[in-house]
Amino acid sequence: MREYLLVLFVTAAVTYLLTGPVRKFAIVAGAMPPVRARDVHREPTPRLGGIAMFGGLCAGLAVASQLTHLGNLFIQSADIRALLAGAGIMWLLGVLDDKWGVDALVKLGGQMIAAGVMVWQGVTVISIPVPGVGPVSVTPTMGMVISVTLVVVMVNAVNFIDGLDGLAGGMVCIAAMAFFLYSYRLWYGYGINDAAPAVLFSALLIGMCLGFLPHNLHPARIFMGDSGSMMLGLMLAVSAISITGRVDPDLITDQTGSQTATVHELVPIYIPLLLPLTVIALPLADLLLAVVRRTWAGKSPFAADKQHLHHRLLEVGHSHSRAVLIMYFWAALIAFGTVAFSVPGRGRTLVLGLAGLCLLGIVVLMMPRFRPRAPHAVQAFVPPRYRKESVTAADAPAMAELSADDKELLVRLGTGATAVGGRSDSQG
Repeated sequence: MREYLLVLFVTAAVTYLLTGPVRKFAIVAGAMPPVRARDVHREPTPRLGGIAMFGGLCAGLAVASQLTHLGNLFIQSADIRALLAGAGIMWLLGVLDDKWGVDALVKLGGQMIAAGVMVWQGVTVISIPVPGVGPVSVTPTMGMVISVTLVVVMVNAVNFIDGLDGLAGGMVCIAAMAFFLYSYRLWYGYGINDAAPAVLFSALLIGMCLGFLPHNLHPARIFMGDSGSMMLGLMLAVSAISITGRVDPDLITDQTGSQTATVHELVPIYIPLLLPLTVIALPLADLLLAVVRRTWAGKSPFAADKQHLHHRLLEVGHSHSRAVLIMYFWAALIAFGTVAFSVPGRGRTLVLGLAGLCLLGIVVLMMPRFRPRAPHAVQAFVPPRYRKESVTAADAPAMAELSADDKELLVRLGTGATAVGGRSDSQG
């Protein structure tokens, strides 16, 4: 565990330290596109945050290669080299898109090339575990199709939720944490060495997200762009592929003594790729809804709009920060709930706990105008919007509550003094 934590902290530190210089580089390079109609930020913000994240990834891998136990993975497994090759291609494609823009079909082709390079180097689904049957081998062609499809779906799902400050990075971090716990339990708890690469990849993902989020939380100073979001999606997919089909249920049966217990232990990976898909259930659902919505309207599935889940939360009345926290909450509930379900002897308690949390989440979701106020003793330590004396200050600027058309009308009308002054000038 210490080596994994060291890699995580090094990755986070390097990503954090590189983000500032990368932001300045993005401004100088002109990677700061104008605000579009579907954007929620009001000022042009530099992109290319994926450059800092890729630097953190390389630093984390460099440190891991010098450690005693993790260093053996570079010799025993080709997954790490495949990850670096695929992430490099995906990162380069994202950098080009952030700076100059890349056609959607060209981008899709690049994603498939990056996935194909990893499959060619050995990162592919070998078999699918089936309850009561065991691992069912798949043909190389079928394994390639499943692997490439998973990468493309993951990449675009993460890219679709990159619409609010800190949303994509936080949700991928939550997913990586859940996957880290599960894969580490398989590796350390049951001695399954094939799960070790997935543990390393998850630790790297957590470090990249934690290092970048301080710069990306609302109000964001820099966006990760496609260079970051596509790379995060690829790494999440690789973590899933590297463990799927390589966990032999017989190894766990030898320790549990029961095939029934083994089935319960392996529930998250018995259905092919269930766990990695559930940890990004929200962005995946958003992706599917967007494709159906745009196709039904006669538009291209790649046509951008402002109807994603996070956009709808803003329309309901939630603030930017609260919409992000709500997405975090549901992502964590689904991801960690799935992982906790594989722990034996916790069924009833887990169901009651999840039901209570779901109820809490629904209550918060239905109260967009509710703004909690901190006690007087701790008001100095909380943001101004949670202080009692800031109620009038927050409600004072009525301009913030008006629509764009109303604001434009007020600007054209001007104040009473301006109107009087304008009349006297015309008369003179």
